Amino acid sequence: MSCVHDDASGLNVCLYCFNGGCTSDRDHASLHYQTSKHPLVLNIQRSRKKVKRDEPPQKISKLAIAAETEEDRYDTKAEVRCYDCGVSGVDKTSGKLAAVVDGVLKANTFARQAEVQAWEQEMTPCEHTLCLEQEPARKIESQNLGHCSKCELKENLWLCLQCGNLGCGRAQYGGTGGNSHGLKHTEDTSHAVAVKLGSITPEGTADIYCYACNDERTDPEIAAHLAHWGINLAEREKTEKSLTEMQIEQNLKWDFAMTTQDGKEMQPVFGQGFTGLKNLGNSCYLASILQCVFSIPEFQSRYLHPTGPPPNAPNPAEDLETQLQKCADGLLSGRYSKPDSDVIASEHSPEIPTQKGLAPAMLKHLIGKGHEEFSTMRQQDAFELLLHLFKLITRSPHPTAPDPVASFRFVIEQRLQCMSCKKVRYRSDEQDNMSIPVPVRRKAQVANGTTNEDKPKDEFEQVTLKECLDTFTGSEMVELTCASCGSKDGFIKRSLFKTFPKTLAVNARRFELVNWVPTKLDVPVVVGDQPFDLDAYKSSGLQPSEEELPEDTATGNASSFTPNEGAISQLEAMGFPRVRCEKALHATGNSDAESAMNWLIEHMDDPDIDTPMDFGAASNAPAAGDVSPESIETLGAMGIAAPQARKALKETGGDVTRALDWVFSHPDDQGDFGDEAAGATADSADTQEKQLPGSTDLPARFQLKSIVCHKGASIHAGHYVAFIRKTLPDAINNEEAWILFNDEKVVKAEGDVDEMKKFAYVYFFERV
Repeated sequence: MSCVHDDASGLNVCLYCFNGGCTSDRDHASLHYQTSKHPLVLNIQRSRKKVKRDEPPQKISKLAIAAETEEDRYDTKAEVRCYDCGVSGVDKTSGKLAAVVDGVLKANTFARQAEVQAWEQEMTPCEHTLCLEQEPARKIESQNLGHCSKCELKENLWLCLQCGNLGCGRAQYGGTGGNSHGLKHTEDTSHAVAVKLGSITPEGTADIYCYACNDERTDPEIAAHLAHWGINLAEREKTEKSLTEMQIEQNLKWDFAMTTQDGKEMQPVFGQGFTGLKNLGNSCYLASILQCVFSIPEFQSRYLHPTGPPPNAPNPAEDLETQLQKCADGLLSGRYSKPDSDVIASEHSPEIPTQKGLAPAMLKHLIGKGHEEFSTMRQQDAFELLLHLFKLITRSPHPTAPDPVASFRFVIEQRLQCMSCKKVRYRSDEQDNMSIPVPVRRKAQVANGTTNEDKPKDEFEQVTLKECLDTFTGSEMVELTCASCGSKDGFIKRSLFKTFPKTLAVNARRFELVNWVPTKLDVPVVVGDQPFDLDAYKSSGLQPSEEELPEDTATGNASSFTPNEGAISQLEAMGFPRVRCEKALHATGNSDAESAMNWLIEHMDDPDIDTPMDFGAASNAPAAGDVSPESIETLGAMGIAAPQARKALKETGGDVTRALDWVFSHPDDQGDFGDEAAGATADSADTQEKQLPGSTDLPARFQLKSIVCHKGASIHAGHYVAFIRKTLPDAINNEEAWILFNDEKVVKAEGDVDEMKKFAYVYFFERV
């Protein structure tokens, strides 16, 4: 287990297996020696260089909020020690020690490995740039490169590499003026690839945008493609900021105020549960989520073991349980939440105590391992990270400790009623989060004769949390053909809570598509500090007066599944491939596009997401005897009963990973009992009901516990912080306050918390 801080006694690195262990009061280095019998270690001690807070920052040329470099901040000394002999100062030049010691000192840490690639956008070519077919060559006269072909704008100009048309860009990109004539050209002609004229350099770098991929790309043949239109690369001069440079500038502006309204710095807070996390380079999305989840009792009881032995994993750096326990100890013990005495004041900035913060580099590496997005150093969506973390924790069960994600789980019951025959269908879906739509009501703007470039920013009327819940649980029409009566009048759909969780995670969706680009809307949502009831949103279930649709007419039956074409059309209009649309509708009951879209967002990284479905596969499913007992046992270790595991494996061809997702998508399925079915009674349904996650008890009262806030026009840029309601360390009568966790800065939030709550991205409510 690697040490998580700079202790005066240093860190011991095993010279046999390179495990890092602390040497202070818990002495994990000695524990490693006792279990491994590896005697030689390299003791590394670091001391902070004195720095002034007002020193000018280094010039930033990468796309990010920068992490600190260690060489600029630390002095290092090292010596070899032998546990067997009990001696220090072993000659580092003897035998093979010199090469090994040199290798350890020069080796990249997890943080350093990240810094090697940190903050660079990973641009790649695509099929549209690689296979670009240009129209007949011609030279574009210089005067025709001076302004947009459709308006008089002279900057933010994009050249279509296929036909040579010059159009202005989109206004929302980098804050630069634009009338979207370049995009309009693409919509009219389907020409995909364009280059930003003012970004071209003689070295061959330029902003290349592929409208078909809706992303930035590279063009290996950019010089030839420009020469096709008479543009000599060597003669070009860069005249405008690139998209990367504008994003850097934007990232530097996204900051949450650390001062009160009268200009005083907010009061730092230290102690147990008040430890900050260093920004590893665009890692604020991870830090904010970790702070929130480790403020939840179930996560604390699972991972914080201050008096117990440390995890005994063979490779602690690759063990999720070890790294989460390490993170819990770092954040909650208070051991590392101390004023950083190495930061000194300057004459311009009075001394305000700060803390060093912990660098969760190993945990970040482990969470992102193998994931297309979270393995990069780019900014990511904090809510998607939360769902990914939940999945990883559930898939790495502990032999004795409960799954902390269970406290988030609940069941939503969906009711469908045919408009013609009035028969109903109920289905239950297990969830560990809610993604609720936020009603959008734009305030009326008075025309004042301003130009498009001076158009004021949209303002929105505030809405209440109740309005959002009413929208989420409200009745709506869905276009389905009733398999019972044959009517095409459609169904009324409504979703309500069947059970309630202990902790409710809510994502407020404040986005709309602008030119097919998800754009964040600053719609204020009023959420109070006082507890509120969800009783009115509880489903009453099947009533005696209701007639249920027969089982063989279930819309989700795989053997007779016909995708809802209305929903398919809506999803395809959003850009989702048909095979994904069909899979999402099958998984969500074939009811509506919104449920399917939410499912797609959560399953974008599934390895079989683009594998076409065989809707007749149910009849060809393997027999119970074909299911591997080892696979059933693996799922059983995750808390899944054998009948559910057997059914899930049969439905997914024996794939354990897909079977786990299937179980979560079909929580009300009793499973395949095989021979166990003999003698089963009607009590089995009651037993299944009791196994549902969450609680049916009323009243269901919830109170806001923490929020993750975001500043920026896009979830892939800007900055995340967390606000958490905590009892102050020196509180009298358990006084609570809102605490702002802004990377390594931890302060008592004052003044603007109510305003920040209105624009939170993720809410965590605690049942009270």
